[in-house]
Amino acid sequence: MTVASTVEYLRGVWPDELDSVTFEVAAGPHSVVAGAGVERWMVSPASRRIVFYRLPIQRLSRLHQDDEMHQRMIIETCVFRGVAELLGKDPWELAPDRFRHF
Repeated sequence: MTVASTVEYLRGVWPDELDSVTFEVAAGPHSVVAGAGVERWMVSPASRRIVFYRLPIQRLSRLHQDDEMHQRMIIETCVFRGVAELLGKDPWELAPDRFRHF
C-alpha cells in the first residue's frame, strides 16, 4: 500500500513523465549483483517499468528505529529513488516541498 500511495502521489506531480510507467512489487530479485549487494528496485527505461523488491527493502534496510513510520519512510525513499533514476533526476527534485518540514 505504501508503494501504491507514493506512486499515486508522484503521478500527480509528474503526470506526463509517469503516464506510461508500470510499477510492480516482487518478492526479490532473481540474482545478486556482484559488488553491489541485493538490489532494492530495478528500473527498465526501455520498457518504462520499475520493480520494487519487497524482501530486500523490508529485511535489509537498516532503520535506526523499527516502527511503522520509519518502515514507511524507507519504502517511500526507494520509490522516490527508483522514479528519480527512471526520470534522470535527483530524488529531492521530484517533490521538493513534500519534505520541507524535515
